[in-house]
Amino acid sequence: MIDTLKAGLIIVVTGLSGSGKTSALKALEDHGFMAIDNLPVLLLPKLLALRKESGDFIRLAVGMDAREADLMRNYDEVFSQARTLGYDLKLLFLEADDNILVKRFSETRRRHPLAQAGNLAQAIRAEKEQLAPLKEIADLIINTTVLTAPRLREMVLERFVQIQNRRSLSVEVLSFGFKNGLPPEADLMLDVRFLPNPFYVEKLRALDGRDPRVLNYVLSFKETKDFLEKLLDLLDFLLPLYQKEGKSYLTIAVGCTGGQHRSVALAGYLWERLKDCFNGNLVLRHRDIV
Repeated sequence: MIDTLKAGLIIVVTGLSGSGKTSALKALEDHGFMAIDNLPVLLLPKLLALRKESGDFIRLAVGMDAREADLMRNYDEVFSQARTLGYDLKLLFLEADDNILVKRFSETRRRHPLAQAGNLAQAIRAEKEQLAPLKEIADLIINTTVLTAPRLREMVLERFVQIQNRRSLSVEVLSFGFKNGLPPEADLMLDVRFLPNPFYVEKLRALDGRDPRVLNYVLSFKETKDFLEKLLDLLDFLLPLYQKEGKSYLTIAVGCTGGQHRSVALAGYLWERLKDCFNGNLVLRHRDIV
């Protein structure tokens, strides 16, 4: 954990092309940093001057690497200037084994920034030599050869983000009707059309699932109770894992035929139950209520 009791926190993300710099920047951006990739090093002081006028604490993540010719000539002066102004500047250097970098570029068909003549292996070696001085002064070096993107994200956040400042997972519980189409934002989709339908109960037909009488009817069946018990156990297992992997938003969609009775009742019930055990942001939305 780092001390951020200064004018601001600047994380310079650098390293070898193909080693995961974009993933690291996105992780920081998702947790409150203003992220800028491929920022010319000489623009950093100008950016800080503009941001300082706001008077707010600055949380900045910038990508700087071999794509910019002036970096190696000017980084020392610019970084020193930022620290003199009171900024806590940290350097994150990412790398990976040569064969892995070759494989990643081959799979994505992207061109290496130094591969002017098309010799990828030679470009990787040249970049290593060029960026070696930055690696020597890095605050953290991560080799991503065997790392998954979620694990890299986790390591970056563990090192550079205060635990108490991490954004919590936001969960939306959404009811919908299959006859009106699937919700494209759904991460988990639950089909409750197997449950008895209040639509066929004359005194309930004109109501919707927000009415306690509809909810009580849906909950009166053993299969509903068994389903909810298993569902809550599953969510109790899944939600901490989603949060650990750095997911910011999760939509749990509950669908029935028309989106009026069963899905609405169970989405509301699920929302109420999650309020008691989930410490993140929790939203309830009924898409197809007329």
